[in-house]
Amino acid sequence: MNATITAIGGFVPTSILSNEMISETVDTTGEWIEKRTGIKERRLATGKDQATSDLACAAIENLLQNYDVDPKEIDGLLLATATPDHLLTPTASKVCEISGLTNAFGLDLNAACSGFLYALEVGTAMIESGRYEKIIVVGADKMSSIVDYEDRNTCILFGDGAGAVLLEKTDLEYGMMKSILRTDGSGTSALLVPGGGSKLPATVGTIVNRDHYIKQEGAFVFKKAVESMSSVSQDVLASNGLSVEDVDWVVPHQANLRIINAVGESLNIGTEKVKVNIDKYGNTTSATIPLCLWDFAADFKEGQNILITTFGAGFSWGATCIKWGVMRKQKPVKSSKNDKKSEYALTH
Repeated sequence: MNATITAIGGFVPTSILSNEMISETVDTTGEWIEKRTGIKERRLATGKDQATSDLACAAIENLLQNYDVDPKEIDGLLLATATPDHLLTPTASKVCEISGLTNAFGLDLNAACSGFLYALEVGTAMIESGRYEKIIVVGADKMSSIVDYEDRNTCILFGDGAGAVLLEKTDLEYGMMKSILRTDGSGTSALLVPGGGSKLPATVGTIVNRDHYIKQEGAFVFKKAVESMSSVSQDVLASNGLSVEDVDWVVPHQANLRIINAVGESLNIGTEKVKVNIDKYGNTTSATIPLCLWDFAADFKEGQNILITTFGAGFSWGATCIKWGVMRKQKPVKSSKNDKKSEYALTH
């Protein structure tokens, strides 16, 4: 028995934050941002009803409506996020309620930018165990809630969004292949939000010190990301008996275009095989991989080999391979004018 992706959904907010808009508030230029990161714009969840749970629900709604999936058939929801609605309770609980997943358990996972890949591996193992048949895996983050828009080094990088996939069991030789996941806690201080947790609870001092925003050692993180994603990609291909020539598509974490290009060069894989949408969305953390799968789903053909690789805070990183399987038949897309939350997802 194997687990395979049979449906995909996605959502990004309609509000756009361009490089030019950022250059009006911090000392930078749109040209410099694009040259250093590959990002032209990012989406921000600015509405009062656009928490991480709302982004996740919109992506799930897109999946359920486009593929005619009955939410009552879903056994479980795995929500990867670094920006939960609350420290307590799990965001997945609210998402299950809003999305009508009345027979599903809900579970939050946080591995930062690697979160979706980790959740995908957990969901795959659950399907392969035979105990579950249908699991939705979501990557969703409202990064604007933890970004310091006075910090030029970080505010240029991040955006908001969500993507979702449906994992189902299959007897065919398609679907999820072997994964390799890695963690190195020594890198914790290089990329984190210091305040708000049990180690440094919120106080007047943490607010004044802006400890509730992302802090990053950019050059160090960049170097580790290239090294780690390149190495683990080579290892996962070998573990699955694949060569670079067998790879049809690469779906990398969208943190920085220079990282993506460096990883592709290290693997000797041409840019024409590497999926990139960082220019439109920025780094959406847990959502980058599923949003890439959503954006480029039409390009993936049955039997093709897809390499996914990620790197994030923690440090957390990993890679997996997918032999693309048979997708559920899509329905004609219908947009509801009364549902502003889902307007972009349902028409994209």
